Amino acid sequence: MGYLTNSAIISVLIGKGGLIISDSLNHTSIINGARGSGATIRVFQHNILKEHIIEGQPRTHRPWKKIIVVVEGIYSMEGEICDLPEIVSVCSEYKAYVYLDEAHSIGAIGKTGRGVCELLGVDTTEVDIMMGTFTKSLGSCGGYIAGSKDLVQYLKQHYPAHLYATSISTPAAQQVISAIKVIFGVDGSNRGELKLARIRENSNFFRAELQKMGFKVLGVYDSPIMPIMLYNPAKIAAFSRECLRENLAIVVVSFPPIPLLLARARICNSASHLREDLIKALQVISRAGDLTGIKYFTAAPKKQEEKNGNTSKFKLRI
Repeated sequence: MGYLTNSAIISVLIGKGGLIISDSLNHTSIINGARGSGATIRVFQHNILKEHIIEGQPRTHRPWKKIIVVVEGIYSMEGEICDLPEIVSVCSEYKAYVYLDEAHSIGAIGKTGRGVCELLGVDTTEVDIMMGTFTKSLGSCGGYIAGSKDLVQYLKQHYPAHLYATSISTPAAQQVISAIKVIFGVDGSNRGELKLARIRENSNFFRAELQKMGFKVLGVYDSPIMPIMLYNPAKIAAFSRECLRENLAIVVVSFPPIPLLLARARICNSASHLREDLIKALQVISRAGDLTGIKYFTAAPKKQEEKNGNTSKFKLRI
């Protein structure tokens, strides 16, 4: 799984005398992996990197033996997309390595599903270590590391999770291969292209409708992850139960993965969702939002929606 991939590999890549620079929104698996490496850890404000590299080692101010900057393609609890071009530019200037976690972006964004590099126009050769999981877009189990041939050979000899763990089963491996062929169009069909278009369309439609209803929604357009902010921990169970009462299961997130007063519900759209499915879910979420008082903004007037070009043949009845 992706958690083990991150938490076990970072200590193989860097150790004492090295510097790990980690985005403040990085996943717990990255945080735990960094802590176990023995390297110095600096956390930078989301997408603002440069100041942490130029300081050198504490006391001696000697150059670091190795610097690894760790970021995610899509941040799992915020739906944000990393500023990869800027990250790559700073790392190139200071000869730091780029570690990119594409767990939520591979197979979901980019014209052909190749993730954040394709979406933002970054050459994959500029990313030193690319991590991902088989458990999301690829529908299987396990995780992977992609990089240069030298890196892969090194990991085969030194990565404990590779040396001592059991390989994934043959059916699970075949599922990964089949999914990749579909996403990249290698199977001879256009199913992958249609699914990628559908997930973008579903995500952008759902996000726009939630915002029109008055919800505080994190993230950016094209991201399939849409956190709805609840804030108050007391509203976590209330919102979830109101949705479940109408047969809609909602994933709610509270402390410790996120700060105590930043509770949220996390929506992840799929290419398999029909527009009717999304509209039904929106109706339930809207009613639950009214009952729990989590619509923190004024809903967009219907006339304003029509003026802005909301001409969808599907009408929401709240």
